[in-house]
Formats: sequence, C-alpha cells, structure tokens
Amino acid sequence: MRTTTSPSDPVGLHRVLDRPRVLPQAAQRLDPGAELWPDEVRLRVERLNLDAASYRQLERAHTTDGVLDADALRAEVLAIVTARGKMQNPVTGSGGMLLGTVEEVGPESPLGLQVGDRVATLVSLSLTPLVLTDGLARWDGRGEQVPADGHAVLFGRSIAAVVPDDLAPGLALAVMDVCGAPALTRRVVRGYDAPVVAVVGAAGKSGSLSLAAAREAGARRTIGVVPHAGEAATLEAAGLADAVVVADARDPLALRDAVTAAGGPADVTVVCVDVPGCEGGAILATAAGGTVVFFSMATSFAAAALGAEGVAADVTMLVGNGYVPGHAAYALELLRSTPGVRTLFEARTGPAPVEAGSATDLTAVTA
Repeated sequence: MRTTTSPSDPVGLHRVLDRPRVLPQAAQRLDPGAELWPDEVRLRVERLNLDAASYRQLERAHTTDGVLDADALRAEVLAIVTARGKMQNPVTGSGGMLLGTVEEVGPESPLGLQVGDRVATLVSLSLTPLVLTDGLARWDGRGEQVPADGHAVLFGRSIAAVVPDDLAPGLALAVMDVCGAPALTRRVVRGYDAPVVAVVGAAGKSGSLSLAAAREAGARRTIGVVPHAGEAATLEAAGLADAVVVADARDPLALRDAVTAAGGPADVTVVCVDVPGCEGGAILATAAGGTVVFFSMATSFAAAALGAEGVAADVTMLVGNGYVPGHAAYALELLRSTPGVRTLFEARTGPAPVEAGSATDLTAVTA
C-alpha cells in the first residue's frame, strides 16, 4: 500500500501527472505505479483488448504492401504505454479494455473484488494506469486481443466484471469490450413504437449484438449494413437481420439508398464501424424524428453535428459512452441466447468450452 499523505480521488485524479490537472482519459500521462492508494485495486494483466478503431489504425500504419511488421506494431504499443502510463492511441484517442486477475485490493475499495478474481475491466485503457513487462512477446500483431503481462490499476469509480466460467476468456472479453452498444440500443429502441432499426457495421462485434438487442427490444424491422458480399453472406447465415444490404458507409448517398430500399429510412440508426467518414450517410439514412447512435471511436462528432445541420436533418444524435447499468450481463445474455451472435463471435475468438455445473451469472461491480 502506498505511503503518502496525498488523498486519492475516486475518479483517479491523484494519478494524473498533467498540469493543469484533467481527468485521466484526457491526460497525457498517468502515474502507473504498483503501490496502491486505499481505494484502488491492482490487477495482474493477462490480455489486452484494443478497441477496433485503435487496432485498425495501428495495423495500417505498420503494414506495407500487404505485409504486417509485427515487431514495429508491438514496439509502438509498448512505446505508447511507456510514455503515457496507459494504452491510449494518440491518433484515435481510444484504448480498449483488459482481462486480468486481482492481486491486491485496497482496504477502502468499493468495488467488492477479492484477490484471485478474474475480471474484465469495463473502463477504457485510455484512462487505466498500465505497465507492461513482457515486451508483448506472445502477440503476433494479427488481432485486437493482445496476450500480455504487467499490472493495471482500477480507481474507486472504475467498473469491472468477474468473468463467467462458462465462457472462454477470449470470448467473454470480446463481448464485454462492446457491451455498451446492445444495452444502449435496447434503451433507444424501446423509446419508439415498433421502429425500423438499421445497424451499420452489422457483422462486427458491436453490430451483431446491437441487431440482437434491437430485435429483442421490439424493432419492427432490422436492417444490417455491411461493406461487402462476404460479410453479407455471414450475416445472412447468422439470421440476425430482416434485411442485409451491402453499401460503403462512407458514401452518404449509397448508404441512404441502401437503407431506404431495404425498408427504411430507419427510425434508429446504430453506427458500429471502425473507419471515419460515416456520419453523413447515417444521418441521411435516418427518418425525421429518428435517432442516430454513434458507437465507433472513428466518429467525428463535429462532422456529425455540422453535417446534420447542413442537411436540415431533424435527428437526435447520441454518443455511445460504453456504460449503461447492467450492460455486461445483458450482452452476455444475448450471446448465450442468440445462436447467430455466438457464431459470429466464436468465428473471431474460437469456440467456448462449457463445463457441466459451471456458473452462468456475471457479477458486475462498480462504485
């Protein structure tokens, strides 16, 4: 335990090294030291899950003529963590989350965690103090999930979830990485009377869960938008959407026309893509009085706001902030109850072993 007269703050301000002081997510540098303040928890890191926009940017930056330079990719991630005391991509501003085991709990921690609990953090790596000690030697650079060793620190108002033992860790981590998307989609859809819902990037992690949530919440029609025929075939086989359309989400007119032809415009449009430039199409694909939910960290919120104003679009636009009460448990419930979702996730992470008598509940903890 840290011996200091400096008080802690439940949102982590005591770890911020910037002056003037800002919130941890906005900080350029955090103190990632292993010694804890009384309300903190330290985790032994097992795996990072980089968010899709961050990983895609890093991958592209270190790929030449179709060949990935994994050494350079690892080196950049290590350099970011060393320089910032957290994993925050300086280009996208985003991070991801991690899987780890609790190795010390401060006596004043409100999170209810115990030493030995295996948990997924439900707060961004962009605000989580982090030290990596293994050089990421086990990561080949070819995926968002990064085997790692080191430690991370949770604050008094951090959020974590104990990983259920009926799911493979990689599968559970992949679901909880995007668990805010289906929970907010459900909330928004329930605010309409049998709406048409379009999900852009529908074959991905957050997109497939959002489709399942929209259907469960009472959508009259669900439209899944994907970028090419391969993903269309995958999504059609999963049976998650009433209509599957192929469109470049960066082309505003193509996206509008594809959604309209499939039964739109949408009352609710959910954007779950990891490339920039999709704001205009999502706005045009949404009916007057509708809602656009942006979950992608590649979204330009200035482009969204000014774009909607420029085309006189009467739509509500929401930023998916990744937290809705009960979001982790709900996302895992959708995974367990929706075969199409599970198929898509297992194609990314591998099948999840299920042991007889294993637990199926997820315990989420937050101050």
